Amino acid sequence: MRVAVIGAGIVGVTTAYELAAQGQQVTVLERRASVAAETSFANAGVVAPGYVTPWAAPGMPLKVLGQLLARDAAVRFVGLSSLRHLPWMWRFLGACRPRVHVANRTAMQRLAGYSRERMQELASRLDLDYEQRTGYMVLLRTERALHQARAGLRLLEELGVAHEMLDEAGCRRHEPALSPSARVHAAIRLPQDGVGNCRQFAHLLKNEAQRQGARFDFDTEVSRLMPGPRPSLRLAGGEVQEFDHVVVCAGVDAHRLLAPHGLALPLAPVYGYSITAPLRAHDGGPDMGPRAALMDEAYKVAISRLGQRVRVAGSAEIGGSLTDLRRAPLATLYRVLDEWFPGAASMREVQQWKGARPMLPDGPPVIGASRLPGIWLNLGHGSSGWALSCGSARVLADTLLGKAPAIDMRGLTPARLHA
Repeated sequence: MRVAVIGAGIVGVTTAYELAAQGQQVTVLERRASVAAETSFANAGVVAPGYVTPWAAPGMPLKVLGQLLARDAAVRFVGLSSLRHLPWMWRFLGACRPRVHVANRTAMQRLAGYSRERMQELASRLDLDYEQRTGYMVLLRTERALHQARAGLRLLEELGVAHEMLDEAGCRRHEPALSPSARVHAAIRLPQDGVGNCRQFAHLLKNEAQRQGARFDFDTEVSRLMPGPRPSLRLAGGEVQEFDHVVVCAGVDAHRLLAPHGLALPLAPVYGYSITAPLRAHDGGPDMGPRAALMDEAYKVAISRLGQRVRVAGSAEIGGSLTDLRRAPLATLYRVLDEWFPGAASMREVQQWKGARPMLPDGPPVIGASRLPGIWLNLGHGSSGWALSCGSARVLADTLLGKAPAIDMRGLTPARLHA
């Protein structure tokens, strides 16, 4: 079968590989000049299935309100442009109910666990080196933060996710370069989780997909989607291409293609920031950076080691634009890095980045057949796209080819948005 994949971020590339590896004739259409050029370009790199969770959670609305004017707010609303997302915010509030949150988190962690297995299988079989490291710690600064984490810990236990609680000494044993003056009360360590270079993985898997016969058309924008028994795509230059199936992995741009056909998914661009800088050695000895990946729970900021670089990523900005790099969220990233690993990086060579996470209000992505004939969706992974990509791709490919997916898909299909 001829299958088109729209979008070559990490979700599009993994989808293309899984379809091509199962013998399909795959064409990937990407508006940028390479894979992983947008949201997948400089994300945190964290692969932590045990800590994949919807942002819509009990207590989150009050937490956001309490931070509205805070300098280091994890969630920010930017001007009047954020008002266009009011319907999305209303659905977000509904998803914060405890029962809804637990169902969504369970679905996401089910997919995330499978995705990690699939990623590890691909890395081993294809001999992929993408700067991967094992170990992920969630740093809790206070006793109150530990108390607030108890509900999440109970869910980890129920799901059988490997984890351990650490005191301050334990934290410093696993991450010896933590600043002696940094205040840490406890940490949740997930030993099977870790970090890896998402962009590098995407480039490596693109090469493997091409070996399986997949074709990548870069600098190619799809201007119109035409559903049907033989769906077709109109390109920006006017050319029309026909396929047996079309899989939309276009992130927030999917709305432009789907809405004219009455499929207006509640996708919103929630902007995130990162800074990346080379690590520097300390007096000729070991560098002063992290061994793997950490999360500062107070600010929702991740600190990741990628080879000989450190990446700090976080913030959730609603409204504004992709090109407007705002000072406040960037300042928070610099401050968090300096608190935990002062002097660890060469800031003269820092790279600043901002990306648009394609987020659905309740958290999980949508994977499977849409209501439009011939059109399939693999969308809405939000800040967990890297952690969910390999599993999402495989279940999408299996479902499209009429096979039973390896996991229970409850809460992950497009049907939930129309219930």
